Amino acid sequence: MNGLDFLHRRRSVPARLLGEPGPSREQLAAILGAAVRVPDHGKLAPWRFLRITGPDRATLGELLAARALERDPAAPPAVIDKDRGRFSQAPLVLVVIARLSPGHKVPEQEQLLSGGAVCFAVLQAAQALGFGAQWLTGWAAYDPVISARLGLGADERVLGFIHIGTPAGEAPERPRPDPAALLSDWSP
Repeated sequence: MNGLDFLHRRRSVPARLLGEPGPSREQLAAILGAAVRVPDHGKLAPWRFLRITGPDRATLGELLAARALERDPAAPPAVIDKDRGRFSQAPLVLVVIARLSPGHKVPEQEQLLSGGAVCFAVLQAAQALGFGAQWLTGWAAYDPVISARLGLGADERVLGFIHIGTPAGEAPERPRPDPAALLSDWSP
């Protein structure tokens, strides 16, 4: 398969369909090595990664469940259980964190875009190694208490929780937009 065919076949595998095995340390190093090759104006490397594996996934799920109850004491048990199990499927959850440099000549928007490119590059590299992956956020990515528990600094924010593992089956396809319908020509 050539590179363009590979890109046309890219799709997310729902986290609930991801299981063991996950990437080895060497495979994760290769995934991250590919991810850091994204555009990075100013050579800031405005991102970093947290690896969550093994029982730490359940611990993070318990933190989410407790925080969800703090946020909404009347939350239905099914909602709390969903948060508790949010990180229990894929053997690896990679948290991509933006490390912003406010006031830098490279605008924060460009720093965030570089981080988004890192997230997408992680998805592509994982798929290139035969894994499935899904980039998720949800309320936990934006919650200051969860960010603090993850050890984020004042100028950091979660860009995504990327779930990586072996797909239990074929990833579902979804309708894609027609690129020609999205393209227009500019003329002065």
